[in-house]
Amino acid sequence: MSIPTDSMSIGRLTAPCWPELLEALRDAGWRNYSLFLRDDGLLIGYAEADDLAVAQERWPRTEVNARWQAAMAELFQSEGAPDEAWEIIPEVFNLEDQLGVIARTAAARDDSLTRR
Repeated sequence: MSIPTDSMSIGRLTAPCWPELLEALRDAGWRNYSLFLRDDGLLIGYAEADDLAVAQERWPRTEVNARWQAAMAELFQSEGAPDEAWEIIPEVFNLEDQLGVIARTAAARDDSLTRR
C-alpha cells in the first residue's frame, strides 16, 4: 500500500493516535502492531495476533474503525478501504524459531550421549 510522502500526510499518520483506536485494535486481538514507511510512500504494517483472521474480522465492526477509515481514506492509494488492501506476506525466517531448532537439536544430541 502506498501513501503520499508529503510532510502533512506523514504527520497525520505519525500524530498521536486516538486512544479509542488503540483500545479497539487491542480488544480485537491485535498486538505488536507497527507501521513502516519508506521514502517513496510504501507503507508496510506488521501485526501479531493469536488468530489474525479473527482480529481482522473484529476490527471493521468497531465504531472507531469507521471514523478512522473516513479520516485516513484520502491518504491511502488503494482500491477500497485502507484496511481491506492487505497483502499477507508469508514469513520465511524467524530468529526465535531457528534458535529453538538449534536448542532442540543440541538437547537431543546431549540426551543421546548420556544414554550411551
